[in-house]
Amino acid sequence: MLLRLAQDPELFLIVAFAFVIAITLHEASHALVATWLGDDLPRLQGRVTLNPLKHLDFLGTVMILIASFGWGRPVLVNPYRLRFGSHRGMALVAAAGPASNVALALVLAPVARELASSSGTDLITVAVVLIIQLNLFLAAFNLIPLPPLDGFSVLIGLVPRETAIRLDGLRRFGPGLLIGLFLLIAIVPGATGIISGPVLGATRLLLGG
Repeated sequence: MLLRLAQDPELFLIVAFAFVIAITLHEASHALVATWLGDDLPRLQGRVTLNPLKHLDFLGTVMILIASFGWGRPVLVNPYRLRFGSHRGMALVAAAGPASNVALALVLAPVARELASSSGTDLITVAVVLIIQLNLFLAAFNLIPLPPLDGFSVLIGLVPRETAIRLDGLRRFGPGLLIGLFLLIAIVPGATGIISGPVLGATRLLLGG
């Protein structure tokens, strides 16, 4: 992405802006749902807000600039204070992040279609389309059922309690599994298509293309 800055600073700023919006909404939604379910820890930490500075992670932000991919600061939640039990409560908290990203993409899709029909491919249209794509990508990636991604917590909340307890032990391997996933995406040809393919298809569907 740093190369993109030298080649096209406007596109660089649009991509960075889109990532900030997607990550901020994602993490704020986790915090909001956790608070609604009875845990006041996110509120005490100031995470129930759309202020990006409360949600951006330093290393994750640097990675956005370097690799066009990044992450936010995880919202700390006490699962034992959540309604519906720790597993199902955490599943709802986890699902809130990807759901909010999909919701924003759905809201912006008519805006993007209107802009495209009236003004062609100006920077505002490009920005809206990129925000849609990056929100869909963030949702799809986070729904992969591997710890520490949201999809794993959603899976834990869906399976029987005994199975959930056994699977919960995999969380300690989360960092290694995530690194392995990144390596798989980087090394195996076409691996990114598992996520980017559906995301591009969903984007075309939303935009009527």
